[in-house]
Amino acid sequence: MKKTLITLSTLALFCGIAHSQSIKETDWGKSSNGSEVKLFILKNKNGMSVNITNYGARIVRLFTPDRNGEFADIVLGFDSLKEYESPNPYFGAVVGRYGNRIADAKFSIDDKEYNLTKNNGENTLHGGFKGFDSNTWNVVSKKTDKTSATLTLSLLSPDGDQGFPGNLKVEVSYTLNNNNELVINYSATTDKPTVCNLTNHSYFNLAGQGNGSIHNHELTINADKFTPVDRGLIPNSGLKDVEGTPFDFRKCKPIGLRIEFDDTQLKRGKGYDHNWVLNKKEPNELTFAARVYEATSGREMIIETTEPGIQFYSGNVLVGEKGKNGKSYYHRYGFCLETQHFPDSPNNEDFPSTTLRPNEKYSSQTIFRFLAH
Repeated sequence: MKKTLITLSTLALFCGIAHSQSIKETDWGKSSNGSEVKLFILKNKNGMSVNITNYGARIVRLFTPDRNGEFADIVLGFDSLKEYESPNPYFGAVVGRYGNRIADAKFSIDDKEYNLTKNNGENTLHGGFKGFDSNTWNVVSKKTDKTSATLTLSLLSPDGDQGFPGNLKVEVSYTLNNNNELVINYSATTDKPTVCNLTNHSYFNLAGQGNGSIHNHELTINADKFTPVDRGLIPNSGLKDVEGTPFDFRKCKPIGLRIEFDDTQLKRGKGYDHNWVLNKKEPNELTFAARVYEATSGREMIIETTEPGIQFYSGNVLVGEKGKNGKSYYHRYGFCLETQHFPDSPNNEDFPSTTLRPNEKYSSQTIFRFLAH
């Protein structure tokens, strides 16, 4: 007799069980400063779900199906709020005011110099010593409609926060739709000239969080150029063609294929930790940025963004952090693809500007689409 594989999702269809869009809110404790922290679970009609906390506007869990319809959590992170309050590599967080690095922790606008907190050698990384990842965000709204579930969070970064000028009002919305897309929309306004560069810092492993190295994940990046860096990972020589380098991912290649090559840039990043310049016909257009495929599960992730760049980080300094469900995150057990403006743009006039002025609005969109085959 021929055996038929019936997955959980197939069984649900046979039994007439219909998923629908929903948002569930639960208490997740209090932060060290006494703020109430919540955990939100967004689900779509296909059974896909994402857990988000307003502490750092973080993605805590992301369950997607494999080719057999079996769900697994594909983002690295922790089980408790207390663990997120301890030093960690920005698991799942929205980072800002400035995602990535600013050289020498300073920049100038209109001939006025601003000095920032240093938290990465002599540089500022992901907003400084206490960036957006270490703040409890306000809940603006949570809503569902026929096709999606959306959570919107806000944060006020006061004038002088980590040295940045201006009161910056930020909103981030997460939308999970029935096309198995997680859409992140960012917006911000300021009352003084400042800089703004927001991104999400999730670490992915499409085989499931804690399930081994990401070396065999197949990566495509839609970029002809990248920004080489100095020893402090600050761009130092304009744009460079990926042609003939280990940074050429225009056709899909395993992440680990060339990661140990004798290459100065790879040595400086201890692997990949660089910004790729996305191919775009028009600035701010929503375009294909990257694709990742994991063969054992059949999971595929496609990224589209309005941003001009994407930082690919191959988890080079994960050192065995204890994560969810008792799993450990060792060297290169997760990767990041952070849509962004380029590192150190405030100090580089040739890069797309990150300056935000009063009466202007910062806006950015990134879409993560999940497939399985």
